Amino acid sequence: MKNKSLAFQIWAVFSGILIVISLLLLILFPTTLRDFFTKEIYKTIENQQLLLLDYMNTGSYPFFENGKKQGQSVSHLGIPLYDQFIDEDNPELSREFIRQTQELAQLQSRSVARYEKNLDNQTLFFVIRKDISYKGVDYYILSYSWDTYRNDLVYTLFRQLMIVMFFVFILSWIPSIWLARYLSKPLVKLEKHVKKFSEQEWYEPVEVDRNDEIGRLGHTIEKMRQHLIRKDEAQQTLLQNISHDLKTPVMVIRGYAQSVNDGIFPKGDLTSTMDVIEEESEKLEKKIKDLLYLTKLDFLSTRKPLKADFSLDQLIYEEVDRIKWAKPELNWDLNLEEATILGDAEQWEKLIENLLENSLRYAKTIISISITRSQDKFVLRFWNDGPMLDEALKDKLFEPFEKGQNGEFGIGLSIVKRIANIHGANVWAENEDDGAAFYVEIPNIESPVKRS
Repeated sequence: MKNKSLAFQIWAVFSGILIVISLLLLILFPTTLRDFFTKEIYKTIENQQLLLLDYMNTGSYPFFENGKKQGQSVSHLGIPLYDQFIDEDNPELSREFIRQTQELAQLQSRSVARYEKNLDNQTLFFVIRKDISYKGVDYYILSYSWDTYRNDLVYTLFRQLMIVMFFVFILSWIPSIWLARYLSKPLVKLEKHVKKFSEQEWYEPVEVDRNDEIGRLGHTIEKMRQHLIRKDEAQQTLLQNISHDLKTPVMVIRGYAQSVNDGIFPKGDLTSTMDVIEEESEKLEKKIKDLLYLTKLDFLSTRKPLKADFSLDQLIYEEVDRIKWAKPELNWDLNLEEATILGDAEQWEKLIENLLENSLRYAKTIISISITRSQDKFVLRFWNDGPMLDEALKDKLFEPFEKGQNGEFGIGLSIVKRIANIHGANVWAENEDDGAAFYVEIPNIESPVKRS
């Protein structure tokens, strides 16, 4: 069943429900109708019997002795409980059956009881009412009615029901087929789009004019398509930027190395020339390391991170002590509250290192770092008095391989964003106090061990 098309599955389920309902009606309807009409026949007999007794009590209908009284649909016999009953004028009931009813009446514990018997391929419903005395003799009244219409009525109604069910079943197939195709058609269309995505053909927009679950699925696939396009464009940009940025230091290194090999020193002497080669090598090495670390973060984002409690403020102090000697002329303003957070200390070290290197690159005289606590989160702020951020590029600084103001593509800030996302933190940049500030908002989550 699951290997069939969705349209066939919907149609099969719909048809199966109709078949089950039809079978239940085939089984239950005749029995239910027969029971209902049987109860109605007994009620009619008993009501006619009570009406007969009322007439007898008022004297308007004399008591019959060894005789039959005929009502509208019920016949009555007054029979002595213990004496011989002789009725030559009753062709419907045999003497043997009358004797059987006498025995039933004698054994009957209740005053009124219902009975049913098959006589000559016909069903006879009868009610025996005893405890009736007339002229010192105990009588019982035998009231009966033949089943002359119950089975015919049940058969007629059942036949009509089957005809109606047949037309309902036939006519239901048409809307079920339409419904199956109506529901499966947009899914087939979405399947074709997704198949094209797998073949990297994602430039045709996904259009589903619905607001139900299928429509929401279509909108989600359209968002995925747009995301794939952006990612594809980012990859193309990545290749272009990487090739350009890596090509420059490689060309410088090769050019200087060739010059030295030819006995020419572009910087005037061998030491200065080799310093340039080493500086470009360091740039090249850092770019490659950043690319590898970014790839590592992409992998780690799909895995459950290993987190532990560590002191964020102490980590910042250590990183500042390690890196501040790169520009000893800068002033450092540290205002760090105690902040113990749950996370990967190695990744946070990389985040802080990249933010510090970014501040060192642009700061003129001072770098300010602060940690403040606000309710259930910590706010980490890096500020420097360097040039203001371009408002048009401010929101794109953390995107991979976006070029900064000096024309270089940046990986460091995109690494910051990836690490923050892995830890559920938010990052953003602002222009303030004649400088540029970078913020990291960190949720204050205690470790499970600490909570227990």
